[in-house]
Amino acid sequence: MQLLVSPRDIEEAKRSLAADIVDVKRPSEGSLGANFPWVIREIRKLSPKPVSAAIGDFDFRPGGAAMTAYGAACAGADYIKVGLMFDGASRARELIDGVVKAVKDEFPEKKVVIASYSDYQRLGTISPFAMSPLAAAAGADVAMVDTGIKDGRSTFEFMNEDALIGFCRMNREAGLSTALAGSLRFQDIPALKRIDPDIIGVRGMVCGGDRNEGIREDLVAELVRMVH
Repeated sequence: MQLLVSPRDIEEAKRSLAADIVDVKRPSEGSLGANFPWVIREIRKLSPKPVSAAIGDFDFRPGGAAMTAYGAACAGADYIKVGLMFDGASRARELIDGVVKAVKDEFPEKKVVIASYSDYQRLGTISPFAMSPLAAAAGADVAMVDTGIKDGRSTFEFMNEDALIGFCRMNREAGLSTALAGSLRFQDIPALKRIDPDIIGVRGMVCGGDRNEGIREDLVAELVRMVH
């Protein structure tokens, strides 16, 4: 299980380097808010670890998502992550196909992460279980679950342990890795080890509980010890 930590700027990234993956996002712009390309580029220069970049919680704009994914790949991200903030399998397929093609045609070594939301029912968006086969068919690398509304409610409030184990199994059988995120807490680590995703993604946990505060290097180090 790898640890992904999501800094919002270069100073926070410096405090996140003990993590396995440094994930660049802009929390003020949403769950998977996109940051500036020059921030991705600078963090890529300083990080010895793989760098991930969120490109946004997208409504149905496949062209915009594909272009943004391509920009993140050009800026140096190793993982390019998009969230599906809409419903409908055919529309999801079109956007996922566009993002995968935009990245993989020129950067086949880079990994595409397709995210849906554990709180999909209150959002009215596609479920993780409907998204996963579409991501696999398109040639994406990782299927992710996050919370779409950042109100402190955890993924575990919307998907129980059995559901998350099933999601991981479904992805593994389809050749996908699994990433789990969404207001995770230190006390969730034993359950996460039982679920055994490939990646867990955090921000608020290493900010002392409030994702709008700064990342603390001591909490990143403590979480690394717990995960590994």
